[in-house]
Amino acid sequence: MELKPGYKQTEVGVIPEDWCDGPLGRHVRITSGESPSGIRFSGSGIPYFKVEQLSNSEKYLSLFSTPYHFEKGKTVPRGSVIFAKRGAAIALNKVRILTHESFMDTNLMALTPDDELDGEFLYYALGYIGLWQFADTTSVPQINNKHIKPLIFPLPPTIDEQRAIATALSDVDALLDGLDRLIAKKRDLKQAAMQQLLTGKTRLPGFEGEWEVKQLGSVCSQVTTGKLDANAMSSNGEYRFYTCAKDFCFIDNYAFDCEALLISGNGANVGYIHYYKGKFNAYQRTYVLSGFSASIRYIQHYLSQKLAERIEVEVKAGGTPYITRSTITEMFINLPPTNTEQCTIATVLSEMDNEIAALEQRRTKTKDIKQAMMQELLTGRVRLVSGELKMESGE
Repeated sequence: MELKPGYKQTEVGVIPEDWCDGPLGRHVRITSGESPSGIRFSGSGIPYFKVEQLSNSEKYLSLFSTPYHFEKGKTVPRGSVIFAKRGAAIALNKVRILTHESFMDTNLMALTPDDELDGEFLYYALGYIGLWQFADTTSVPQINNKHIKPLIFPLPPTIDEQRAIATALSDVDALLDGLDRLIAKKRDLKQAAMQQLLTGKTRLPGFEGEWEVKQLGSVCSQVTTGKLDANAMSSNGEYRFYTCAKDFCFIDNYAFDCEALLISGNGANVGYIHYYKGKFNAYQRTYVLSGFSASIRYIQHYLSQKLAERIEVEVKAGGTPYITRSTITEMFINLPPTNTEQCTIATVLSEMDNEIAALEQRRTKTKDIKQAMMQELLTGRVRLVSGELKMESGE
């Protein structure tokens, strides 16, 4: 395909003619960490990072991102970019920027950019490239100087353009961070609402009367399990097929035709509860609850909190992550005296769920937009001119 004027074909693809396509080693000083055994730690001073501290932030690592500090020793300057250089952590692609003069252990590497390379641009570019793509594929994955120095690195010609790209991507990060905080706040509010509404501590207007405590088995006439194994699923079947996973598939036949709650009986998603009405089939370790004399939606919200608490207790006590039929049927349920109050409580909580789900969908869409922006901006296909996007296709 003929290149558009102003673009060139390089080892890393089509980039603008005025971009550099030389090795990254020209623009960074590479520093590997050292064992903490030779460092005397204190309660304050210079921060020292291990691989696990990379999870304490999505972008920046500060004085407060690590419990380890020392008074005097080898360091790398603030603005350096660090990442895991050894082991499975490389695949997680956790690139971070140091906000303070710091140091790190032997499993981490730092790149300190020169005056021609903006640190935040380096952060986004490494995240886009993917560290695992140039690591040694031995039994223990590893990144060394030999991988970093010759790595062909597309680089805009000026610091201003690099910073403009980094700023555009940083603005999207700020939006994602705001959505994360809002989602967390909404979840906390829902949790507080559940603690009040599902116990009767707070009554919705217009309702009164004494609550009852019943076992789930007394308000649910049937608790059974599916009969099929996971191999029965079909990508183009007619009916839903529910397994212990959250991603449900399809199947060519059905065993149930009812309004039901489905509960994962074991595995990573043990205790996950899903509501469905219609024809479906289920995995042999998925519980199917039907025939409710109380509001099924109220029961769903109640179990989503209480069943999770029960499973957590059993796991902490040394048990495996699974639940039995008796665990479900013998659970005690706090029930408002009328079905109307039960349904009203369920509606309030469902509306809160819908609001959280909408925010999560917005976050997913924003994350997809960021990925698309990285693909365009970090390859020069879209140039930033005077703070505005300018479409330039090199193909």
